[in-house]
Amino acid sequence: EIRLSLVGSEMCIRDREVTMRIIVLSDTHQYYRNFETIVLRHPDADMFIHLGDGESEYQLLCRNMPEVADKFRYIKGNCDYGSEAPLTQTIDLMPGHRVFATHGHRYRVNSTLDYLEQAALEEGCDIALYGHTHVSQCTYENGIYVMNPGSASCPRDGNPPSYGILDVSSAGVMTNVVFLETKTRF
Repeated sequence: EIRLSLVGSEMCIRDREVTMRIIVLSDTHQYYRNFETIVLRHPDADMFIHLGDGESEYQLLCRNMPEVADKFRYIKGNCDYGSEAPLTQTIDLMPGHRVFATHGHRYRVNSTLDYLEQAALEEGCDIALYGHTHVSQCTYENGIYVMNPGSASCPRDGNPPSYGILDVSSAGVMTNVVFLETKTRF
């Protein structure tokens, strides 16, 4: 297995395939410590996507760690009052792979993923990322990899706080949810 970081590149070579590693998190709800811990665990990540409900700690992290600020995409959540962040982002990763990212509250994700999947398909995406429910999930539905990283502060599924790792290469897509050690928010 080859694991090399390419100088000046946002991608690294793993198993002779060009792979992007994207760290996905959501619903930090003013709990900065776990957010910072997640970022510090992944200094070589190519991109970080925060799916909303954590704009104040996102802005604080960008001030405290300006070296990673350019790697971030932030999506507005339903608790990000007054935010100018977009409600959705479509992100081209590499040929054949495109992400539709949203907090999810406008797509009824509490009851169905149908609207989310339809929006991703309409945007030509093969990956859909959402938060809002505080419940981690990775599925493959109708040709779309769907991931909810859960909540990095206050999960609602009985699991510890969590985040997602999205590895994307020309060979395919891998989604994983990672749980932090602690089950408590404080």
